[in-house]
This record gives sequence, C-alpha cells and structure tokens, in this order.
Amino acid sequence: MMKTIFGFALCVVLLALCVSVEAQQPKKVPRIGYLTSSGKASFEAFATALRQLGYIEGKSIIFEFRTTENTAQLQPELAAEVTQLKVDVIVAVGAGAIRAAKNATSTIPIVMSEVNDPIALGFVASLGHPGGNITGMSNLSPELSGKRLELLKEVVPRASRIAVLAYRGEAMRSSINETEVAARSLGLQVQLLEVKAPDEIESALDAAKKQRADALVQIQAAFFNSHQHRIIERAAKNRLPAMFNTRTDVEAGGLMSYGYDALERNQRVASLIDKILKGANPAALPVEQPTKFELIINLKTAKQIGLTIPPNVLARADKVIK
Repeated sequence: MMKTIFGFALCVVLLALCVSVEAQQPKKVPRIGYLTSSGKASFEAFATALRQLGYIEGKSIIFEFRTTENTAQLQPELAAEVTQLKVDVIVAVGAGAIRAAKNATSTIPIVMSEVNDPIALGFVASLGHPGGNITGMSNLSPELSGKRLELLKEVVPRASRIAVLAYRGEAMRSSINETEVAARSLGLQVQLLEVKAPDEIESALDAAKKQRADALVQIQAAFFNSHQHRIIERAAKNRLPAMFNTRTDVEAGGLMSYGYDALERNQRVASLIDKILKGANPAALPVEQPTKFELIINLKTAKQIGLTIPPNVLARADKVIK
C-alpha cells in the first residue's frame, strides 16, 4: 500500500515539475520577413492589418523588413538574408521580390503581393491550386487596364494618343499587352514609355509631352511606389491628365485612379499570414484576387491642369478630393 502511495506521489511531483519547466520555456515568437523594392509605407499598412488580427509586434510577432530601394541587384542578396534568419513566412511585394524569394527558398512559405500575373511568371501552378510554397494576392492589374482607359477617355473625350508609363521588365509584359489591346478597341494610339531607373521618369514624361500625348496611364509596378511624387509632379507640370492605380496616388496629387482597395488587400494578405502561422499549407491556399474597386478623383489637380471632370464621371466616384 505504501509503495502505491509513494508511486502516486512521485508521479504527481514529476508531473508538476514538467508543467513548471514547460511554463518557464519562452514561447517561440513567429518572424515575418518583408521583402520589397519600395519604402516603408506599404509595410506599415500591412503591419496595421496584422495588429487588427491581434498580433503585437515584439510580443506575438517579429518583423524583418528589408527593402532594395529599387535596386534590383540587391533582391537576391536580401532574400537570402531573410531566409537565413529562419523566418516563418516571407511577404514578397512585387515580381522582382517574389522571384528572389522563390529562388532563395522552396520550404519557407511565401505570401506574394502586388503582382499582375503570377501564373505567367511561374510563381504558382494555378490560382486555385498554387502547388508550391507560394500563395498570396494577384492584383488583377491587366484586367483593369480597359476600365482605366475607358474612364480616362470619358474625362478627356478628345484624346487620341495615350502615353503608357511602365516599368521595363518581363513582369509588365501582360499588363502592357492588355493595355494596348484595350487602347485599340477604343481607337487610341499608344505611346509606350518604359523606364527602369528613377532618373528616367522625368525624361519619359517630357517625351510624352513632346510627342503630344493627350493623357497618361501608369501601369502598376512596385518600382513606382517610391517615386510617385516625381510622376505626379511631372504629369501636372506637363498638363497631362493621368490615370493611376490606387487611392494613395490621388491623395498625393494625382488626377484620378481606379483600382483595388489597398485596405482590403492588406487585410487579406494579413489573413493569409494568420492562416499559415496557424498551420495552413500555402500550396492549398488559393491565390486571392481583389473584390473591391474604387474610383478616386482629385478636383484640385483637375483645376491645376485646366481640366473639367464630366458630372457623370464625378457621380460614379467613390471619393472626390476638393
């Protein structure tokens, strides 16, 4: 009887010690690598979306932010650096960052953002079944090209020649092709302006003015995020009515934008991160696409360049900056 009691007591003591040791073990805090070619604004918006899901920086999440500042040569180097930190997930913004992350690891989950055609670029097998370690958001930019040109044509009905500002690279080809097809259907001639370095932006927009472009549409690329002020200022100086991609472009002084809701995008990227941290396999998480789109118009900029926005276009705007 005494042996039984002693054995039971010993088990209780050992169990208590195990629980105590386990309680003293520090809980692993997930690390998120964030790889981009632009500044910190988009990262801050993403971090805010994660905070809304209950993650607290330094306590329940740690961020490893890396930016190439539009120097493509640094992308493989920074992707390798983030991988060596043994992060739990990598957020890759833009085609260049996604490719660098993909080349750096086939095991760490990658959540992509701001990419036009992830299938054509070889990042995923399909939107419904990505198949590898990459999932995320496709921004649907090529499919929006026609709508942006239609709106621009309504605002500038006399337009016959449209300047198209694009980043020079393979990732932009599908968007450029889609824009050219949409332009032809509207009877518009396209003047393609491809740039790959910040110093090329002003000269490209000056070339648009010299060749008498009637308006400008910018094709979305992560490269432009850090240089929007240069594009906006030069377009206004050259009195070019310009169509941009996001609300922030117009709030910064651009004439108008039509595109996905950036708040929704960040919330959905954060949601994918949350699912992966809780055990979901990225190969089984479908690539998501935007569902909310918005038209934003800046009347101050319209007045500055001497343009009157038609009432029927204003009536469809989700936000008008006066």
